[in-house]
Amino acid sequence: MQTVIFDFGNVVGFFDHWRTLRWLERFTDMSAEDMYSTIYTGALEEALENGTLGEEEFLERFRQGCRLRCTAAELAGAMADIFWPNPEICGLIPKLKPRYRILLGSNTNIIHSRHFRRQFADVFAHIDALALSHEIGVRKPKVEFFQHCQKHAAGEPSECLFLDDIHENVASARTLGWKGIVYRPNDGLLEQLSAAGIQV
Repeated sequence: MQTVIFDFGNVVGFFDHWRTLRWLERFTDMSAEDMYSTIYTGALEEALENGTLGEEEFLERFRQGCRLRCTAAELAGAMADIFWPNPEICGLIPKLKPRYRILLGSNTNIIHSRHFRRQFADVFAHIDALALSHEIGVRKPKVEFFQHCQKHAAGEPSECLFLDDIHENVASARTLGWKGIVYRPNDGLLEQLSAAGIQV
């Protein structure tokens, strides 16, 4: 095994969109639940994550769609501040770094990635390359996402291991020849890594 690729959300760091929405309730007559349906169940967030929609336009559509009275800057700040570290993975990455090439592959947007790259700077110091959907123009589980990651990996696809919390993403990575683990916190990860040929 040569390369380990980590998802970010609910792997390296946990996140909760409801932190954003509960904070925004003071600026609108809409409930957090209605805002969630407006923003996170349609095409708007996906367009931001695959880079086809710019940050300014997204924030304006968010403000209009949710009848928000806050500024775009306040909205962006509320959107960004939703992450906290997963100690299991944040502690694992530095241990793997001496033996393996470490990549991060995430469906994310510019607002989130700008924030978590600063917040998790100590962890990102051990990561060799990033594949962020809004930068490369494609999201998981499309195979093109994993093909992009492979360009930054060491070794053949069979020498790569991918960890993601979503089964569909892991299944897609396996079609490229990668090994995969559907990650769940505190669920015997060290044993799963060992079975995949990873030394910790």
